[in-house]
Amino acid sequence: MKVLITGATGLVGSALTELLLQNGLKINYLTTNKNKIEHQPNYNGFYWSPESGVIDENCLIGVNTIIHLAGASIAKRWTSKYKQEIIESRVLSANLLFNALKNNPHQVKQVISASAIGIYPDSLKNYYSEDFKKFDNTFLSNVVVKWEESINQIERLNINVCILRIGLVLAKNGGALPEILKPIKLGLGSPFGSGKQVQSWIHIHDLANMFLYALQNNLQGTYNAVAPTPVTNYELNYSAAKILEKPFFMPNVPQFVMKLILGEMHTLLFESQNVSSKKIKEKGFVFQYKLIQSALNQLLYK
Repeated sequence: MKVLITGATGLVGSALTELLLQNGLKINYLTTNKNKIEHQPNYNGFYWSPESGVIDENCLIGVNTIIHLAGASIAKRWTSKYKQEIIESRVLSANLLFNALKNNPHQVKQVISASAIGIYPDSLKNYYSEDFKKFDNTFLSNVVVKWEESINQIERLNINVCILRIGLVLAKNGGALPEILKPIKLGLGSPFGSGKQVQSWIHIHDLANMFLYALQNNLQGTYNAVAPTPVTNYELNYSAAKILEKPFFMPNVPQFVMKLILGEMHTLLFESQNVSSKKIKEKGFVFQYKLIQSALNQLLYK
């Protein structure tokens, strides 16, 4: 089987590429950087430019499934210009894939796309399943709605679409965890705001395995990609401090301080989304890291 991946060199893409190759799959990948194009027996790069509407159609040859991970990082200051880039990087790339599939012969039967739990409103009370539809008019929610709409149009081509709404990805060498650990390692660890906001997380290995599971089982529809046991911001920070044997007694970080430092992006640290993983578990997916302690132990000690 051959898979086409966008965003293959990012945090999730790198872990997934390694896993797919280990499982004997062949990979084509799309990159906007011509210097990153490689040609190996089971790993071949192709150029695309979503901004310009340019794609090397040869990337589709022999491909059965597309895994779409491309999108500008939300972990950068949200200037007006960068907000536009966050949206366009997702929508334009999905539109380009749609047009490439519509206008070229191919064997693609399934598209699996990343999405985000940022689509759900900030709430200390709600427990969100994939059926929830009352989205707020916030920047992140609007981004994800447009992202998913641009991917779901591919269904019109009689191709199965599977969307994974990803939570806080915990990984050793990227994503949020290294940033969370910086003050803790200095003995300055503390929760953000009340510390009661719920953070629905997933270990990078479980996330990569979930994409592979969706591929192997030809899953269709939307699934939350989060561990079964969300934690509060206090529990996340405290657990990390305990494993690292660091003190954890500093005052909670006020929201206005982080707003001064990060601007509008500070909402990522303070919003609460308690998200259910029941649907993917009912499809037979088994999490290796269900508890925050086991996930952090693996990431911090290996």
